[in-house]
Amino acid sequence: MLELKGLVAGYGGVRILHDVSLTVGATEMVALLGSNGVGKSTVMKTISGLLRSTEGSIKFEGREISRTSPEDIVEAGLVLVPEGRRLFNGMSVQDNLLIGNTVRHALPRRKELLDKVFELFPVLALRRLQAAGTLSGGEQQMVAIGRALMAAPKLLMLDEPSLGLAPALTHQVFEALRVLNKEPLAILVVEQNVSIALAACERGYVLEDGSITVSDTAEAMRKDDGIRKAYLGM
Repeated sequence: MLELKGLVAGYGGVRILHDVSLTVGATEMVALLGSNGVGKSTVMKTISGLLRSTEGSIKFEGREISRTSPEDIVEAGLVLVPEGRRLFNGMSVQDNLLIGNTVRHALPRRKELLDKVFELFPVLALRRLQAAGTLSGGEQQMVAIGRALMAAPKLLMLDEPSLGLAPALTHQVFEALRVLNKEPLAILVVEQNVSIALAACERGYVLEDGSITVSDTAEAMRKDDGIRKAYLGM
């Protein structure tokens, strides 16, 4: 469904990504792992069209999208849940969710998609009229994921979904991602919590200094001594 080949990108002439290649299948949940500052968020922004690559290819469902606008990329079915959630804190939970329902193919399904979000995250149904800024961090992350689901994505990308969350809420968020993946919904997740990411995903990539250095199944990565020492503290 998603294929990156030789991706090169950066900011102001400074190259951040040097040669990034990865794939996500239509039924897969894939993790992109790595330390702070290695370029994981840059990968997500480049795929989403928020940052232009200077070299390489980005294909979504076989179509080149490296020069496609962010709006058209969302319309095609590739939706990002950004790091930090980026909610409108003074607006209600429901209004934040409805902001995500602006793409043409999802508009006729508004009620169905909203019901689906509330089924996935029942606490949001209870707080649908509450200001988003008054929710806990975990509940705000649920709103951010729900807002992306309102666009009826074919592939959901998440940038650090566990950032700032307590362990119990982190597990709750990843359990919701497992449920979505079984629909099936393709998922690409950037995550610093390597242990929980590898427990949830089928495959993983490790990004170091702007390049992919490891690509393997999640099970093999959990057994890799280098990854265990570098990321799992084992």
